[in-house]
Amino acid sequence: MVPTIFSKIHLLKIITSLTLLLVTSCGPPQQLPGKPWHHTTDGFRNPQGSPKRNSWIERSPWLFNRIKNMLFYADKPTASFSHIMPKEEVLEGLKSSLGNDTVTWLGHMTALLRINNKTILTDPWLSRYASPIQPFGPKRYTPPALNVKELPPIDFIVISHSHFDHLDLTTIKELSYKKNISVVVPLGVGKYFRELGYKEVIELDWEQSVQLNHTKFTALPVIHWSKRSLFSNNDSLWAGWAIESSNGTKVYFGGDAEYGPVYESIGKRHGGFDLTLLSIGAYLPRIVMKGAHCIPEDCIRIGRDLKGDSHLAMHWGTVKLGDDTPEEAILRFRTGGKNLNIQDNKLWVMKIGETRKIPKRNN
Repeated sequence: MVPTIFSKIHLLKIITSLTLLLVTSCGPPQQLPGKPWHHTTDGFRNPQGSPKRNSWIERSPWLFNRIKNMLFYADKPTASFSHIMPKEEVLEGLKSSLGNDTVTWLGHMTALLRINNKTILTDPWLSRYASPIQPFGPKRYTPPALNVKELPPIDFIVISHSHFDHLDLTTIKELSYKKNISVVVPLGVGKYFRELGYKEVIELDWEQSVQLNHTKFTALPVIHWSKRSLFSNNDSLWAGWAIESSNGTKVYFGGDAEYGPVYESIGKRHGGFDLTLLSIGAYLPRIVMKGAHCIPEDCIRIGRDLKGDSHLAMHWGTVKLGDDTPEEAILRFRTGGKNLNIQDNKLWVMKIGETRKIPKRNN
């Protein structure tokens, strides 16, 4: 049933009232005794020295208008669709690259990594909406490169955080052979998979690792946040991931991130990646996105600080989450790389559905 204009107005009033309630009820968190810095009485928090987000009061006018636009108006970007590969080319690219270490961009932060004959799916979101209340909420304007039934058998799923465009219950519910898939997630995210029948679900804190079938996964600090309901905030952890195979291939999957000093520190301990998968979109307006999403020039700095060799721009050209455009995000990503003296062939801007071989770094 299509909601009427009156039901939409009623829903908007409810959401606004609950948002204001949350604004007035938030208090400063306290560190839990005997736990690391990021464990607090109100959930988790970002690493020390991270940039702060603006207050709900400062962000609420834009958020209110964003909700209103999604409810009442077409919420589509003006971007062209030249960054989408035809389905037959997507399938041919996967077929022709069998046996190699590759990455296929399926859209947003969903990538299909094939490393050492193992298949890894990152932040699988292949449904139409990133929302708990459909058809409300962000709607993708480009289809995923593959639907669930077209995916090859999956060995591992890696999740960066619990936001609906990164942890999509519709997609993970539809995946077959759940008993054969190992799931690696940050603290507090595992329950969503266990409830859907996944048997091997590993939750990790920052700096913890697990070795699974010749593949090592390490959860790394990242600057972001988590939320899946109006009445919980940062109740599950967010993380970037170092993915290292026994054949030497090493990939960084970052999820969403803001820039800060933590990445240089991580680079000293874990750096040296063949490829970094970076989020470059949803960074405007800064009054809302600061502290959660980096500007593209800073996103590539994350890859540089992590001592990555090649860098793949993701989280653009799929769904409208901010006021920035895909064209601007790409331009600023490339400009940022140029300013850091990173070669153009190391700055990957792929089409949705494109497959590329992962080159080994020289050092």
